[in-house]
Amino acid sequence: MQTIFMEKLRNYDISFSSLKLGNHSFKMAVGQSFFDLFEFDQEFKNPDIEVDIELVKHSSFMELKLQTKGIITLTCDISDEEYEQEIKNAIKVLVKFGEEYDDTNEAVLIIPVGSHSVNVAQLIYESVVLSIPMKHVHPRYVEGYRDKYTDLLEKYSLSEEEREEENNE
Repeated sequence: MQTIFMEKLRNYDISFSSLKLGNHSFKMAVGQSFFDLFEFDQEFKNPDIEVDIELVKHSSFMELKLQTKGIITLTCDISDEEYEQEIKNAIKVLVKFGEEYDDTNEAVLIIPVGSHSVNVAQLIYESVVLSIPMKHVHPRYVEGYRDKYTDLLEKYSLSEEEREEENNE
């Protein structure tokens, strides 16, 4: 099972051994099949994400810059209604060579000496997940849209004077 998982992640390898020193650009598109590779409780649906990757190759290390942007479907915390949320994020990671793979530092990725490629799947996953807002609020509530619930809340809420009276008691 782990072998199949690793094979599918290979689609997100960037081979750098044949690249010259300098800047190199890559584009990827990720959808639901990408997120299905990861075992997590997914809070969104219908991801349609574009990933722009810039790899800057130096003689002894590399810089990776990932920019993710796209649309996902979330469920509103207020109305329980689905809506489309635009997301975008940018992350920068230094890639260095060492004894063994180490991704414990979020700003530095260490890959084994002699590696010919770097896998960006985890970086893409983290970039997308970190760009999702903590509160899922349908845009109509953010923009001050007045629906029947807002009207009912105002109708049955205490007035300013009633609140003051209640606070003074």
